[in-house]
Amino acid sequence: MIRIALDAMGGDFAPDVPVEGALAAADELPPSSEILLVGRQTEIEETLAKHGAQADRFQIVDAPDVVGMGEKPLAAVRGKPKSSIGIGLGLQKRGGADGFISAGNTGAVMAASTILLGLHPGVQRPAIGMLFPTGRQPVLVLDGGANVDCSPRELQGFAYIGAVYARDVLGRSNPTVGLLNIGEEEEKGSAAVKEAYALLKHSTHFQFIGNVEGRDILRGACDVVVCDGFVGNVVLKFYESVARLVHGLLDREVGRDVLEAP
Repeated sequence: MIRIALDAMGGDFAPDVPVEGALAAADELPPSSEILLVGRQTEIEETLAKHGAQADRFQIVDAPDVVGMGEKPLAAVRGKPKSSIGIGLGLQKRGGADGFISAGNTGAVMAASTILLGLHPGVQRPAIGMLFPTGRQPVLVLDGGANVDCSPRELQGFAYIGAVYARDVLGRSNPTVGLLNIGEEEEKGSAAVKEAYALLKHSTHFQFIGNVEGRDILRGACDVVVCDGFVGNVVLKFYESVARLVHGLLDREVGRDVLEAP
């Protein structure tokens, strides 16, 4: 049985959107799965009723406090131990849930995860992982913005946890890892990236293929791409803009009727 705790108060449109997501997921997940809605119980029950769903369809875990999207992460985590983020991660820590999902304050989720769940030995910082679709299978890129400046050891840690995710979640038996750089040559890049290259090429936990460039992400050159959070977030925002650009170009050149046809 898999139990997932969902932050019902996380995001700009909570609790409506998280509850709607839980209802949609419940229709698709096997009966052995269970979703726990974490947040203000009264608001969750009212939202379920608004969507015509019975409150007993989910286990509701009351969390009276909410971390706002604009709050300072560490201060919010320490000042609001009974927030939906804190209680949800506490469930995971105690074994009451197998995982925790939140669309809330990213920094608060990262800080609370580090404090409550801890880090894997050898990993110095948590990272945000992003799955990029390709012509073949998704590529995991990390860090996506949690750590703007990263040391070589931290980049090495990202490679390790990325490879574990690729193996255990994506099913890649022998994950390949690439280091995002401005060229394929070993001597290219900043001092931190060059030192990270030296560390990664001696790793025995995954297959390091060397430096990769931005163009290699979408062609699926490797299973995991490692970079600092500044670069990763720029890549993400650029990628998001491409979809809007392509849609706009098609809309202009082909015509709206074609795009909207069933």
